[in-house]
Amino acid sequence: MKEYVLDANAVLRYFGVGDAEGGDKVRALFEQAERGKARLTMSVINLGEVFYILLKRVGEPRALRYVQALRHAVTMIDAEVDRTIRAAALKHEFNLGYADGFAAALAIDSRATLVSADPAFEKIGKTLKWMRLPKFEAKRR
Repeated sequence: MKEYVLDANAVLRYFGVGDAEGGDKVRALFEQAERGKARLTMSVINLGEVFYILLKRVGEPRALRYVQALRHAVTMIDAEVDRTIRAAALKHEFNLGYADGFAAALAIDSRATLVSADPAFEKIGKTLKWMRLPKFEAKRR
């Protein structure tokens, strides 16, 4: 079974919060997961990032509904101590965003493919398997 780690911008595309292309690729991953052909995971740190952006874009009631739906489809992985240290080291070494460090550490640790549009992940190199989505620009809905 293929394993994927979702970054915040991949999830926002799934929910249609933004003008960027690539939402179809993310929806296809969710469909594969529904059929038992893929496993989707996400760091709780990235979940917090998603919720924060959804609060700004769609308001609290809708943001809570989106997060509830996401929790049913995606396995949420806690930010345990060792992974938190690896995430911080990745942030430091490759100048990633803090939440991006967690997504990268989870993908590397689980030998999964990270799904994201963030070009900062290029810096990590072949250690990280990466499905690159087109550039993301969030919008209000």
